[in-house]
Amino acid sequence: MNIQEKTVVMGENEIRRTLVRIAHEIVEKNKGIADLALVGIRTRGVFLAKRLAQEIFKIEKKEIPVGILDITLYRDDLSQVSRQPLVRKTEIPFDVSQKKIVLVDDVLYTGRTTRAAMDAIVDLGRPQVIQLAVLIDRGHRELPIRADYIGKNIPTSKKEIIKVKLTEVDGEDQVGIAIKDIEIT
Repeated sequence: MNIQEKTVVMGENEIRRTLVRIAHEIVEKNKGIADLALVGIRTRGVFLAKRLAQEIFKIEKKEIPVGILDITLYRDDLSQVSRQPLVRKTEIPFDVSQKKIVLVDDVLYTGRTTRAAMDAIVDLGRPQVIQLAVLIDRGHRELPIRADYIGKNIPTSKKEIIKVKLTEVDGEDQVGIAIKDIEIT
């Protein structure tokens, strides 16, 4: 399978402005930041959560806790992903019980990653509420899951994939749509 870049739909400035907007929406919906915590889903959700926390600090002048969540062992397709999946550390240095948890991810697609993340969070305690913030919602849900905060809705076909690049991982900030070309051999 080849993946060919099709088009860039968000650049660095648009991603930055989008995160500023989402930060304001989070503060407004939660009537401030009391009992609020962000949890980024590995990999790119972690960096988006940290950026959101910085933007919320600019608004409220207070830091909010940020956690890192690895959902590998909660995936419902674990046996299809790899015989020996790479499990990385979950780092949530606060009690999730009675907190307003905002899960942060880069792309919402089928909803299965979000379901796995909710299962992982609930195993750690009973939050007051779990909300979802995503940079991109591309549709094609397989589970009844929706985001509370959406950076951009990008309707796609199932042949397309969303490629999110973040400076912390990829050296640049960019969101693109790519097409999967299936090679016949």
